[in-house]
Amino acid sequence: MRLAKGDFAAVTDYGDDPAAVARSYLKAGAEWLHLVDLSGARDGKRRQLSLVESVAATGIKVQTGGGVRTGEDIESLLDSGASRVVIGSLAVTDPGKVSGWLVRYGAQAIAAAFDVRMKGDTPIPVVKGWTEEAGITLGELLQAYQRHGLRHALATDTGRDGMLEGINIPLYQSLVASRPEIAWQASGGVATLDDIRQAKALKMGGVIIGRALFEGRFTLEEALAC
Repeated sequence: MRLAKGDFAAVTDYGDDPAAVARSYLKAGAEWLHLVDLSGARDGKRRQLSLVESVAATGIKVQTGGGVRTGEDIESLLDSGASRVVIGSLAVTDPGKVSGWLVRYGAQAIAAAFDVRMKGDTPIPVVKGWTEEAGITLGELLQAYQRHGLRHALATDTGRDGMLEGINIPLYQSLVASRPEIAWQASGGVATLDDIRQAKALKMGGVIIGRALFEGRFTLEEALAC
């Protein structure tokens, strides 16, 4: 299932067998699957470790997050077969702790997820279900990670997530230009194959595709061919 603009009251259910979906994606040529524990993201407690284990057992690499709060959470997910753990709110509110995890677990095992609200051309990180602004710009926040080896990050324009309105080209263009050492993943708004082509042209590290794929706007094979 997925949300629209992060709203837990706007949930769309797309099936009940993630492992089967993972197998079909793997057969189509996908190497990675982005998996979010929405329950964990909401309450910070429930960990769908058995689900991560069953999806990882298919052979696809799993990037997963949702409510990750502690080193124990990270270790549990990695032990369950996840290849990379996504840190959301804490990446904004406690970059010192996340920087320590980058050192402890390795830069390839950790991704920071920055949800932002655009104020003109300026991205402002938001937390707590996108209800609170962090009080600093994304550019200022990223300075805290300059010496700690952040290599993977998601940036989500919250105004576009789940809305099929296209990706925020100026946002990603700015991020790639200012922090090229980070493999930026475009998250939120992918609607057409042109969005994927544009992300590739910007030299993004990847594109997260959700609703557009589930609703058949294009096939995974077509997306990978881009």
